[in-house]
Amino acid sequence: MAPSSRRTPATQLAMEVRDAITRLNRRLRRTRPLGETTVAQLSALLSLDAAGAMTPRELAETERVQPPTMTRIVAKLEERGFVQRTPHPTDGRQVVLAPSQAGRDMLAEYRRARDEWLARQLAALSPEERDTVQRAAEIFNRLAKD
Repeated sequence: MAPSSRRTPATQLAMEVRDAITRLNRRLRRTRPLGETTVAQLSALLSLDAAGAMTPRELAETERVQPPTMTRIVAKLEERGFVQRTPHPTDGRQVVLAPSQAGRDMLAEYRRARDEWLARQLAALSPEERDTVQRAAEIFNRLAKD
C-alpha cells in the first residue's frame, strides 16, 4: 500500500495547511527591504525583539544554531548597528544583546513592507474569501496556543 493511501483526511489537511503556510511564509520573507540582511540575521534580530535582551548563548539556543554561527550573525548585526551589547548584570564574563534603535527601525520597516504586500493580496480577494481568511487566522491562532 502506498504511503499516500494510508493518509487520513486530517493528515491530508495537515499537509495541505503546512505546505500553504510554508509557501506564504517564504513569499512574505521575500518582501523585505533589507538590503544585505540575511534571513538568519533577521531571525536573530526578531528573536531579540520578541524575547528581550539575552546572551549570545541564549540567542544561539533560541535560534537553534551553534554558538560560533551566532557569533558571526551577531557580528554582522553589530556592524550594521542593529544590535547593542551591554555588560551582563550578574556575570562580568558575559554580555547581553538587545536590538538598537536602528535595529527596531529596520524591523518596523520589514513588518510594514510585509503587511502592505499581504494587505494588497487580501484586497484582491472577494469579501467571502476575506471572511474565510479571517476565520482561518482565528483558528490558526488557537492552534498555535497548544
